[in-house]
Amino acid sequence: MTTQRQSYRPGHRPKCLVIVDETAEWDRAVYYASRWAVRGGGGVVMLRVIETLDRNQQWLGVADVMRAEAIEIAETVLDRASGRANGIAAITPERVIREGDPVAQILDVIDKDVDIALLVLAAGDGPEGPGPIITTMVRSLGSFPIPVTIVAASLTDQDIDAMS
Repeated sequence: MTTQRQSYRPGHRPKCLVIVDETAEWDRAVYYASRWAVRGGGGVVMLRVIETLDRNQQWLGVADVMRAEAIEIAETVLDRASGRANGIAAITPERVIREGDPVAQILDVIDKDVDIALLVLAAGDGPEGPGPIITTMVRSLGSFPIPVTIVAASLTDQDIDAMS
């Protein structure tokens, strides 16, 4: 990935990419990203990655139904997250739904949108670890094309307000 960031150049505005997944802590990432956007005059891009289904020809009809259901669920989750962002910061985030490997899709969204200046993830505080995306991304963080902010699930709205 060699795309030069344009976030702060004339005619552009910085955006924060936030991942809205199936974990309980996605709300912390949305809260932080919304506060970041309103404080810095930027925008928010919300990404939901759905699992790629095995498209065995024999079961193609079933796979198509499952894909349609996954997209419908993604739209519903993004509706809820967008409403939350609007309530926090009176912003209307961009919404992106992708299929495939989460890390590959995150990198592709960043590569295609030169205004994305920050990735915000939320880390779970349970015994199962910080979450599937963070666990997977740890190996590639050293070569990531933009800064990554990880918001702890234990932070309250007031804690995040004080930091953003």
